Formats: sequence, C-alpha cells, structure tokens
Amino acid sequence: MRVTVDQPKCVASGQCVMLAPDVFDQDDDGIVELLTDTPDAAHHDDVKESAAVCPAAAIHLADK
Repeated sequence: MRVTVDQPKCVASGQCVMLAPDVFDQDDDGIVELLTDTPDAAHHDDVKESAAVCPAAAIHLADK
C-alpha cells in the first residue's frame, strides 16, 4: 500500500491521527503529516479506515 495526502484539502479533523498514529501526525496548525507512505501490513486496516472517514477526502491509497 502507498499512501499520499493532499495537505491543502486537509481540514484538521484529526481522525487519521486517532486511527493510525504510527502513519499520520498533525503539524502545529492541525494539518495532516504523513509519517510513512508505505505502512506495514499491520497498519493497513487503520489506514483504510482513516481514508474512509476523512471529511476532506485528503488521504489517497494505492496499491504498491
């Protein structure tokens, strides 16, 4: 899995950080920061859920 984020679309809800804190973080303004663009398989379900619940649809997933 490859993860990308569209930071300009991010609305700083923090859903992704709560669901997958090993993959996502937030800067001082609350905007998503990607900690790894190729998370371990153990995190895939959490990353998929993060993308699904992102209110701005700022998280994009692709097959590696």
